[in-house]
Amino acid sequence: MRIDVLTLFPEMFPAVLGASILGRAQQADAVSFHTHNIRDWADNKHNKVDDRPFGGGPGMVMMCQPLHDAVTAVEAMDAAPAERILLSPQGAALTQPIVEQLAAAQRLLLIAGHYEGVDERVIEELQPQQISLGDYVLSGGELPALVLIDAIVRLLPGVLGHEDSAAEDSFAARQLPDLGTRRVLDCPHYTRPAVWNGRAVPKVLTSGDHAAVEAWRQQQMLERTRKLRPDLLDEL
Repeated sequence: MRIDVLTLFPEMFPAVLGASILGRAQQADAVSFHTHNIRDWADNKHNKVDDRPFGGGPGMVMMCQPLHDAVTAVEAMDAAPAERILLSPQGAALTQPIVEQLAAAQRLLLIAGHYEGVDERVIEELQPQQISLGDYVLSGGELPALVLIDAIVRLLPGVLGHEDSAAEDSFAARQLPDLGTRRVLDCPHYTRPAVWNGRAVPKVLTSGDHAAVEAWRQQQMLERTRKLRPDLLDEL
């Protein structure tokens, strides 16, 4: 997968994209990251990419020309068609099904908005899918872009250390007895020592009975979901 990021602050990306799972994924050629400074496509001597909003009001608005020209030029750098995504508080809330859909794409082009927003005309022209992390506002789209990248890349084949790791995460689609396919929270996890501060690991996990362990884990998934995220089970 190729991921291009259009941003006004490309210096925010190298440390995260080069570390941990993302760094290993790039070294293994599972993904390639390309960050681009939108200012490079500004058509004025001061590389200005924003201006005051028509109608007055606080803040600045990102201009059409630099962003449109940046998207056009970056998409031409590779023959693969790109899924355009604008990180925006007005977008659809990011969910695991959206992540899974995007993980199947060949190429993504992420646009990190900034300032008060982006001129609506260039959004209408480019028609990107708009995605938000939730009902709150950040200073720009750079952090949401990094979150989205991390969520997507870990689903790519061969990226995680175990092929079942992503399938057992919270919100992954699971086949549960009598309930069919559901997206629920993950079960509790434990490691050595078997007793810590007087708290023992549940005996079933040390029993060696794999069927019993699996049944316990599924029960815990449902109990934890009912307690912490009952909205996920509203359809039951």
